[in-house]
Amino acid sequence: MLHSEDEELLHEARVHSVLEKMPTDITIEEMAARFKAISEPSRVKILLALSDGELCVDHICEAVGGNQSAVSHQLRILKDNRILKSRREGKKILYSIADSHIMIMVEMAKEHCNE
Repeated sequence: MLHSEDEELLHEARVHSVLEKMPTDITIEEMAARFKAISEPSRVKILLALSDGELCVDHICEAVGGNQSAVSHQLRILKDNRILKSRREGKKILYSIADSHIMIMVEMAKEHCNE
């Protein structure tokens, strides 16, 4: 069993270790913004729909069961947060995953919920 003086030293060492590893406030704000961006169920559906490759808005609407206006709004949020990217092909705009790390998180969450 540790004495209170030893426990104090251990706790101080842990705090020091945490402080060394702590990201900057700007990085933490960016992390929170990304979590917020994927926290809405329809956005998660969109990400899952795009997990196999790019789709146009019409096909995303079909895949997620949403209307064009609502899906476009969610796509803009995901794009503004650099989670999705888009490219024009003729008259269509095709959307795809820009940040594969987000998809790793989404897939891990899905696996976790299925356990």
